[in-house]
Amino acid sequence: MRGPRIFIGGRPATVEDLAGPALVNDGHFTTLQVRGHAVQGLDMHLQRLCEATRELFALAMAPEAFRDQLRAALDADGRADCTLRASVTVPGSMSWASGGAAGQPEMLVAISAPLEPPRDPVRVRAFHHERVAPHIKHAGTFDLFHHRRLALGAGYDDALFVDGSGQVLEGSTWNVGFLEGDGIVWPQGRALRGVTERLLQAGLNRAGVAQQCRPVTLDELVRFQGAFACNSRGVWMLQSVDALRWEPGPEWQQRLDGILSACAWTRV
Repeated sequence: MRGPRIFIGGRPATVEDLAGPALVNDGHFTTLQVRGHAVQGLDMHLQRLCEATRELFALAMAPEAFRDQLRAALDADGRADCTLRASVTVPGSMSWASGGAAGQPEMLVAISAPLEPPRDPVRVRAFHHERVAPHIKHAGTFDLFHHRRLALGAGYDDALFVDGSGQVLEGSTWNVGFLEGDGIVWPQGRALRGVTERLLQAGLNRAGVAQQCRPVTLDELVRFQGAFACNSRGVWMLQSVDALRWEPGPEWQQRLDGILSACAWTRV
């Protein structure tokens, strides 16, 4: 299996290119699953990159400028199916040596093997934790993986974040939805709204499935018939949150898989 490769401006990244991002944890990113050179929700990924660049660095970038760099990296790598992580940094934006003189945005494109979601339901542990600037998919990921590590050490598979009032927010690197009768409840709160979540919501609307977006507390989870997680890998079911356990059958997994697979793919 080929290892990951990193490109900048369509060429292989050098040690010098990577020194800044490796030493200064600043910037933002988005992660895409590419199949046959195409992506689901490409416009949403590009919108995410543009909006975060504007908010973090006060710099405007056209979506096509980012898309051109994604295409150039894919062409240089040669893989039709892969996982693609596009990270945006601005050289000098946080460098004391440069006196804070920032340059233009740079995109680092890391290309690695394609990824799929877990096939077996997962067990998650709830933690009281809120991410900084949760609406931005930023490079500050230590807290996400730290809480996942704590969950693994306690015998669980992953971490679910809950705010100080007990309101469910999101998973470590995924959004969560709850099954209520024949419909879905999305927890409302300060969380990153994922591209896959938005694709599912649009697909569920087209399929006529009832949806709500409202506050959901940890104590309220007992009323639901199940739960699922979603991110760029796809959709997978949750088996439990702390001591609360569900018995997820295959029906909702198949239904959500079908809705997501029907979403359009756009060639990069």
